[in-house]
Amino acid sequence: MSSSPVLLCTNDDGIHAPGLALLTEVAASIGSVWVVAPDRQQSATSHALTLHRPLRLTEAANQRYTVDGTPTDCVLLALRQLLDPAPDFVLSGINHGPNMGEDVLYSGTVAAAMEATILGVPAVAVSFTGQDPEDLQSYGALLGTIVSSLLERDSLPPETFLNINLPARPAHDIKGVEVTALGRRVYHDSLTRSEDPRGNDYFWIGGGRSDWSGPQDSDFRAVQAGYVSVTPLHLDLTNYDLLSEVRSWSLGK
Repeated sequence: MSSSPVLLCTNDDGIHAPGLALLTEVAASIGSVWVVAPDRQQSATSHALTLHRPLRLTEAANQRYTVDGTPTDCVLLALRQLLDPAPDFVLSGINHGPNMGEDVLYSGTVAAAMEATILGVPAVAVSFTGQDPEDLQSYGALLGTIVSSLLERDSLPPETFLNINLPARPAHDIKGVEVTALGRRVYHDSLTRSEDPRGNDYFWIGGGRSDWSGPQDSDFRAVQAGYVSVTPLHLDLTNYDLLSEVRSWSLGK
């Protein structure tokens, strides 16, 4: 690792998000920072790529760019068009809201870290589970320690990135950092059907309530107990325990 590492910051809440501003400050205390982020809100875009229209990469300031696309687009353009050689690390976040359990399948924040991993650059996704901006700001020093520790490792295991969730409390009140597994979340009443002034139906996704479940080392349990949750995520979704059984099904014969 070089004496002054190069860090790429991105997010899914957009270039003006307070979480991205804090993450950029943390990165600047460690090394040289590039920011490439969506020009607008891109939450829940998952790992989408923009394929059916051209993308525009706009310089907003020195080493700071916006993209009129998804977080995945941002990382792809940054690593393939802007930064040569590649950065030492990609930091995605800080997301305004949790990314635990099944959230990681929808999250643009997580997808940006995943894209970096696919392209061979170690990455971490960071989310804040609360809403208080002062609590969010209090995590700067802790995140700096975590990122510095990761940089000292020089790399992460192949096809692996980290998903970090910060509890909804100030940093001085946390109980510590726990390595966790993904929990499970079931949403209820998250689809609302209504009618516009012309009598046409429309649907709104979001809201409602959710129920969590999972073992004692689940991410949501750690966060609820006041710990920072760190979950190693792997690109390979294969269920290896079922390979032999599914082969025995003689599918297509």
